[in-house]
Amino acid sequence: MKAKKSPGLSPQINPKYCNFRLQVRPSKIHRWGVFALEHIPKGRKVMEYTGKLVSRKEGKRRSESAQIHCLFTIDPYWYIDGAEGGSGAEFVNHCCDPNIESRIVHRHVLYFTLRDIAEGEELSLDYHFGKNQERVECGCGSPKCRGTINLLE
Repeated sequence: MKAKKSPGLSPQINPKYCNFRLQVRPSKIHRWGVFALEHIPKGRKVMEYTGKLVSRKEGKRRSESAQIHCLFTIDPYWYIDGAEGGSGAEFVNHCCDPNIESRIVHRHVLYFTLRDIAEGEELSLDYHFGKNQERVECGCGSPKCRGTINLLE
């Protein structure tokens, strides 16, 4: 089951890249979100962010041509584009008070829990957009919301 983004089809999680049962469904934060179908303990690897490895130059071209892009920066030269061959991790939404974090290990992006996650809870990640990048409003709804996906400091 590859992540599907075709009109009329719901996005899917590829279980090959997950350590827990997860589901993509509509989110209160933004469009689609990833939800836990079981309890996930703190400190556990949840899933891997997969996609096509692209250069910064190609990533810039893709981000300028797409309304929504799924580019994850892995180092000063490379991105992973989750829109092409994504595991479903590209549907994890931003939150200013996230319950998971990303770790980059040998060009692999892994998501780990910051706390216990309850069955039915949406997974969320702080995107850490730079303060010098185009400002993007945040809709996470957290009491700790900073009003933007961008870092303030």
